[in-house]
Amino acid sequence: MTTNTHVVRAACPHDCPDTCALHVTVENGVAIKVQGDADHPTTKGVLCTKVSRYTERTYHPDRLLHPLKRVGPKGSGEFVRVSWDEALDEIATRLGAIAAREPEAILPYSYAGTMGFVQGESMAARFFNKIGASDLDRTICASAGAAGLRYTYGAGVGMHVEHFVDSKLILIWGSNPITSSVHFWAIAQEAKRRGAKLIAIDPYRSLTAEKCHQHIALLPGTDAALALGMMHVLIAEDLVDHEYIARHTVGYSELKDRVRRYTPARVAEICGIPEETVTTLAREYASAKPAAIRLNYGMQRARGGGQATRAVACLPALIGAWRDPAGGLLMSTSGYAPVDAAAQARPDLRARQDKPARIVNMSAIGDALCHPGDDVFGPKIEALVVYNSNPVAVAPESSKVAAGFGREDLFTVVLEHFQTDTADYADFVLPATTQLEHLDIHKAYGHTYLLANNPAIAPLGESKPNSEIFRLLAKRMGWQEPCFSDTDDQLAEQSIRWNDARMAGSDWETLKRDGWIRYDLPEAPFANGQFYTPSGKCEFYSERMREEGFDPLPDWVPPYESVASNPGLAERYPLAMISPPARNFLNSSFVNVDSLRATVGEPTLDIHPEDAAPRGISDGASVRIFNDRGTLNAKARVTEKAREGVVVGLSIWWKKLAPDGKNANEVTSQQLTDLGRAPTFYDCLVDVAPV
Repeated sequence: MTTNTHVVRAACPHDCPDTCALHVTVENGVAIKVQGDADHPTTKGVLCTKVSRYTERTYHPDRLLHPLKRVGPKGSGEFVRVSWDEALDEIATRLGAIAAREPEAILPYSYAGTMGFVQGESMAARFFNKIGASDLDRTICASAGAAGLRYTYGAGVGMHVEHFVDSKLILIWGSNPITSSVHFWAIAQEAKRRGAKLIAIDPYRSLTAEKCHQHIALLPGTDAALALGMMHVLIAEDLVDHEYIARHTVGYSELKDRVRRYTPARVAEICGIPEETVTTLAREYASAKPAAIRLNYGMQRARGGGQATRAVACLPALIGAWRDPAGGLLMSTSGYAPVDAAAQARPDLRARQDKPARIVNMSAIGDALCHPGDDVFGPKIEALVVYNSNPVAVAPESSKVAAGFGREDLFTVVLEHFQTDTADYADFVLPATTQLEHLDIHKAYGHTYLLANNPAIAPLGESKPNSEIFRLLAKRMGWQEPCFSDTDDQLAEQSIRWNDARMAGSDWETLKRDGWIRYDLPEAPFANGQFYTPSGKCEFYSERMREEGFDPLPDWVPPYESVASNPGLAERYPLAMISPPARNFLNSSFVNVDSLRATVGEPTLDIHPEDAAPRGISDGASVRIFNDRGTLNAKARVTEKAREGVVVGLSIWWKKLAPDGKNANEVTSQQLTDLGRAPTFYDCLVDVAPV
């Protein structure tokens, strides 16, 4: 028998800043190996444990391969196999009937199960715009920080990640890159070997914090205060770059007035750290040249997350760190991609151009689904189409989410690879392709490359790409617009403004062939200002924020739930809880991959010895974590990795695969952040007791 082996250029689709370039080895039509592209400047041939086992996920025995129709109660997971024709006909009929009466009673629910433009919000967005559905406010991960960067820099823009290797000081702030950005961590380790100092700023002594020179364990939700305290010291001791400030910033005098009240003593009290730590950190940050900040999303998941991002983002301009390619800040680079959002989503398809669509925040989906509908909220949600997400596991205040999904009068369609917690509540489950089986195009938010994903194998079973499922539904609806016949290649090509100078004359065919291209950007993007703001400067003071009713200067916004800000609640629930990602999970993806789940073991809760002892909790004991919103069980790990007063539940488990059928979102809140309307997962008070 002749063996036919070839390698396909692809890209990792998952919600990770590294967006790796992949090589997929295919033998006789079967994907046998997924490797990192050794030539890609950030991937460098290395993949995380999760994605290196991607074939295990694609060929998993529990993979959904045929359409399913519910036959049991909502949430029971009882289905029978049906044909695509039966499923599509009934879905189109049900959605059409609702749309004829009240189109905004239909809601899409999706996020970053794939980060690709084609299988994300292209044909799907066109479908929901044409039908006139409610609009989903997609906030569940990054919108608070994105808003903070947008008001400060004008977009999600920052350093080239490769240049961190030449930094002399790296603040790893609200990030655990060993878990969430392994390629940045490799760069940081090389910088460390070259003499750079690494400082982790994180309430938890994570795997990353353990390997840094210093760990500053501040209280959750106090990052803005620390940044403002650093500014106080920088300005008071005249450690700022006056020329850079004068030429390339707006609002320095107002900022100077604002930070006067953030003395090191006050900041130390707010953050729960020594006063000396604040002063020394500011001085080291000013004296190390170049100094860089790797900011991530952990710090924005509290009430003041947007302003916290703004506060940290102001620091590099104060000391002129942007002058050097190895100075500045990186939280997101997604704003560099010249995306043509209107060409993707076609908002012109909406029949009512004079009336904006009703917006439903995905981070408050529990309340939205349980809402009866009124003149303020709008019509009751009658139909939900879920793709690229698992809200029953990942959305906050999980008991309300499950109650909403459990409504017998809610028509629910789920596009999925596996029978997730959310799929159990569906009326129809439609089998979707994985990254190895479809075409896509990807920007990144942790580096400055655009990537193509070529399909490596044929779709397994009867699975179909998201784009094809929505094409078929559009056809069933009888829509004649040519855009519903666009191929995946056409969707990919339409996603990018190829004539933008940053694309350096490239095109889709070249990208498909080569796998990736680098944006044409300066090596030090803001050495000469040229920020993406209306002023072209780093905006310490944002006139846009003032016009939109926000505080135009960065400030510390106290958490909704903390011992200091809510002492009454803290009397009953005195421990702050955060739930960062487990190393071998990615949100709720990969939880059902047996080898990865076996590595994680079971749900755990890290608790400081001083918090464990008075509660009678010993290492390895089963404990109950609870507040007014809910309760869950986990195995206690008594450790000083958790600072006193803070417990850490590494997440996020599928509820059905957890021993008690619950996960950390039983206790999280649907309250939203100051900017960006994002969730406050890490703004959460609980108590813990032995089971």
